[in-house]
Amino acid sequence: MKRIIIAIAIMCLALPLSAQTLTTSKNAPKMNTGKKEMKERRDMTKPYDEKIDAMEQIEKALEEARASNRLVMCQVGGNWCPWCLKFNQFIHDNKDIAELVDKHFVYIHVNTSKENKNIEALKRLGNPGRFGYPVLVILDHEGRVLHIQNSSYLEEEKSYNTKRVMEFFQNWTLEAINTIK
Repeated sequence: MKRIIIAIAIMCLALPLSAQTLTTSKNAPKMNTGKKEMKERRDMTKPYDEKIDAMEQIEKALEEARASNRLVMCQVGGNWCPWCLKFNQFIHDNKDIAELVDKHFVYIHVNTSKENKNIEALKRLGNPGRFGYPVLVILDHEGRVLHIQNSSYLEEEKSYNTKRVMEFFQNWTLEAINTIK
């Protein structure tokens, strides 16, 4: 009995140490400590604003798109969705994709969650949730839905396929959709 109690005590002490080792391994991302860096990190890990009125968010994005001659790209999902967070991180981590997106799209994260379903915004976007999350919706300057993309076609194993994601964004730039071949 004494051995069992000692074994349990050792396991209880070892568990927090092994969890700490996992989170501080050499492969884990480095934590920034400055206020700006902390805000940027928080934005990357939780890109969806759960309190925002998505209809208002879409209207502001459309205004910006018209002013800058870009399209609006809505990534619909939520902070609850691991694949939504992976896609956001994937885009930001790939310099070429990030530059392409920034040049050609006003990119917004349209939240849908238990707390804020944003039903009217989802209707306006063509009910994209039928494809699962994340789902990408491209809007023209007038707010018309040009395309709804099921993101599973862009996946590869436990991440996304760089070539497919790049081709997707390239094929939906204003230049691409206005070019007759």
